[in-house]
Amino acid sequence: MTESQFLAERFEQNRNHLRAVAYRILGSLSEADDAVQEAWLRFSRTEADSIDNLGGWLTTVVSRVCLDMLRSRNSRREDELDEQLPGQPKFPASPNPEQEALLADSVGLAVMVVLDRLAPAERLAFVLHDMFDLSFDEISAIIGRSPVATRQLASRARKRIRGAEPATPAVSRQKRIVDAFLAALRAGDVNALVSVLDPNLVVRTDPAATTPALPTEIRGAEFWARQAIKTAQGARAARAALINGDVGLVIAPRGHLFRIMRFTYSEGKISEIDVIGDRTTLANLDLALMDQ
Repeated sequence: MTESQFLAERFEQNRNHLRAVAYRILGSLSEADDAVQEAWLRFSRTEADSIDNLGGWLTTVVSRVCLDMLRSRNSRREDELDEQLPGQPKFPASPNPEQEALLADSVGLAVMVVLDRLAPAERLAFVLHDMFDLSFDEISAIIGRSPVATRQLASRARKRIRGAEPATPAVSRQKRIVDAFLAALRAGDVNALVSVLDPNLVVRTDPAATTPALPTEIRGAEFWARQAIKTAQGARAARAALINGDVGLVIAPRGHLFRIMRFTYSEGKISEIDVIGDRTTLANLDLALMDQ
């Protein structure tokens, strides 16, 4: 066996672990594979005999690569948004969207959505400590913070992911309405959808969420319900969520926040719907996904 074959074999023994780490940090299968490939290139240029703990060394390398990718992603996000067509979600392309969807489900949609809203260092600290059991000393060396600061980053992230308060009676009632709304939308049942809507429903859509199929404001429950059923492709990716304290819907394909629907309730029905896709607005909302 040649030296290059030996190195490749040692790396392959760690590939699945590295891919899992990279996916949970980046939230994208294609980007995770790019990070693992970069880790391999760095490993192939290193004196392997000088590495005492190969698994730990590779985890550190792929984590640093992912951190750089997250920071680069954040810095170019505004440019990408300028190029995005209204109504068209723009996520990193995946060679296997079905596998990526399964990975997102395995992590948990609520976790994926909140991770997508964290700062890069917060995200890395939470993933490496809470999901992969790395110590704060190890993580601090990766992100360039003290162990105490790293612990605080992970704690902040943990609170945002797990910090939803118990539902109040009002929230429980809203949740039942939203569950019925979502079930009707997914089933394509116009009558069931209309039954949870106020007859004088008003639906407003911001410019970032506007599609050619629907105007920015619609009035009337039955008219909107029929239009919504025709354009409900995103309903499968929708989940109930607390949005600034009230129950609404989050639409998050593969765990990436894309749209939200905020509801106003009146006498047990939905009387107003605000569809929001603006990134700045989404980033400033207090979100907590609810159990399905």
